[in-house]
Amino acid sequence: MNQESEPKSARTVPGPTDPLQARRYLLEASPRRVRVMFGGEFVADSKRVQLLFETGKLPVYYFMKSDVRMDALSDSDRALADEVKGRRTFFNVEAGGRVAESAAWICAGDAAFGPDISDLIAFDWNMMDGWFEEDEEVFVHARDPYHRVDVVESSRHIEVSVDGVEVADSRRPMMLFETGLPTRYYLPKMDVHLERLQRSDAHTACPYKGRADYFGVLSDEGLVENIAWCYETPITEAAKIAGRLCFYDEKVDVTIDGERQARPRTKWS
Repeated sequence: MNQESEPKSARTVPGPTDPLQARRYLLEASPRRVRVMFGGEFVADSKRVQLLFETGKLPVYYFMKSDVRMDALSDSDRALADEVKGRRTFFNVEAGGRVAESAAWICAGDAAFGPDISDLIAFDWNMMDGWFEEDEEVFVHARDPYHRVDVVESSRHIEVSVDGVEVADSRRPMMLFETGLPTRYYLPKMDVHLERLQRSDAHTACPYKGRADYFGVLSDEGLVENIAWCYETPITEAAKIAGRLCFYDEKVDVTIDGERQARPRTKWS
């Protein structure tokens, strides 16, 4: 289950203008040291990693060969045609007595759509054991430097109802503004009717906020699953939302300062 504002939300356009309208992918050097761990060993370690932005996709780290443990790569039988980045040739990754098949690749590139990337290597994020920016572990996908998450204290009056039943009433929300997404209202648990919440087995992770736990809401019509979530221990940058509850505005009725809000239209609607 994909967390609402989370992994899929990152922008793929680096800046206020849209250079990807003219070419379908581009590279941007990152100033961060990036390391990839597999089998208890670092198989890539770079202070000059490249972020590849591609229309409609999340950014991906690409490494120079000199920053990759080439002895940890072996030929894979897999290859595929990428209509934007040219032919993609895969490699197995082997370290620490383990093998991840077809977990790394090189793309031939296509001058019609972007710069030469034929000497750069990328890794499958989920098949690796860990990713680090400097000395901090990063989860889910590469962080987009053009993606912002701001948390602001507010005294707005937030009321939330499900199927006509009030589930929250707060005048002390934390308002979370995230690039490309509706504003989210994180409410103290004391302002939520916790007796109507039922913890779910669902969990997701976000590189900008951390791990989220989900809840269903019991209305008079029955259980509405996974429409609220909480970051009990968010990453430092999002510490203000720790332990607070948030609801999908797309699936509940929200009133702010007495004015009923229209439900935003997103992929979670």
